Amino acid sequence: MEFLKKITPRKYQQKIFETCVKKNCLVVLPTGLGKTLIALMLTIERMKKFPNEKVVFLAPTRPLAEQHLNFFKKNLPELFGEMQLFTGQVNPEKRKEIWQTADIIFSTPQCVANDIKKELYNLRDVCLLVEDEAHRCTKNYDYNYVARKYNQQSLHPRILGLTASPGSEAGKIKEICENLSIDEVELRNRESPDVKPYLQELKFEKVIVNLPAEFIKMKESLSGLFRRYVSELRNRKVFFGFPSKTELIKLQKRLILSIAKGNRNYNLFSASSVCAQAIKIQHALELLETQTLPGFNKYLRELFRQAARKENKGVIRLVAKPEFNYVFIKSNELVAKNNEHPKILKLVEIIKKEKKENDRLKVIVFAHFRDTAQLISKKINEISGIKA
Repeated sequence: MEFLKKITPRKYQQKIFETCVKKNCLVVLPTGLGKTLIALMLTIERMKKFPNEKVVFLAPTRPLAEQHLNFFKKNLPELFGEMQLFTGQVNPEKRKEIWQTADIIFSTPQCVANDIKKELYNLRDVCLLVEDEAHRCTKNYDYNYVARKYNQQSLHPRILGLTASPGSEAGKIKEICENLSIDEVELRNRESPDVKPYLQELKFEKVIVNLPAEFIKMKESLSGLFRRYVSELRNRKVFFGFPSKTELIKLQKRLILSIAKGNRNYNLFSASSVCAQAIKIQHALELLETQTLPGFNKYLRELFRQAARKENKGVIRLVAKPEFNYVFIKSNELVAKNNEHPKILKLVEIIKKEKKENDRLKVIVFAHFRDTAQLISKKINEISGIKA
């Protein structure tokens, strides 16, 4: 590929690319194994074949779309084509104007879906649609809508779906393929024969961090309250399974759907409220056990604010519980003392140790919530000589 001056594709990337040239393809590759490069290679091939047409690259968030844009800019010649980023911050009429001149557009699915619905432009001259995080096509209706419109409107349609985690159920993969009109799935993992030679062996080490006594007391209070709410659901004969987050959310959806269909049974209304508060307690427990103390406290404060504004009767009853008040007061005290979740302290300790042994080392820290990531970054930046 004459336009790829800075990167030499690996053999598995070249093989997957050759499939993508011929068919709509779902590429399943673990994080870090070069899905974006395959998208870049296919972009070059399609734009050479259809020089007067465009490529649209969708990603679920603006930072991710921007990351892909930067990768393309870094690895394509400056004169290859005009590349633009669509965001909700750009006026729709301005997006319409940009659409006329851009060759490669990076966007969230919401922006493109909304613009198509408003008929600001169509996808007639788009020769390639890339949908990153394609596993979201089972839920993200904007992703599905754009793919459907693309197949209806494009003169030369070609779709590339990218994901690291399509789900373990065959039904979910089939649903993704149907939503994106996928003809072929190219799946690799770290053990695949053509991938393994490029990888270093991973060493996994589990570090167990015990919760402090104050955290355990708060956990016990919330757990006891949670059990009472679940017990009430059982007594109301609406729930019988294990009270996992997934099962409670499913129950909440069933109750809301039944009420929406006109079922005015008082038991359903009460159960729906109880279920909603059980989910809130469960989320609070998750934050307490696995995230940061300020993040946990922030969530409790938001519930108390909702109660003060009288937005939700169930929340008002929840925050009035003695157990909930105890946890809120205790978390306020710990935050005021600058206490932190021991997991954060352990992470900082590990990073200090690793950097001391190898000053050139780079570390990637994954976090589930933005607040957690921001606090981790702040704590790491307090370490002399280390920048996050």
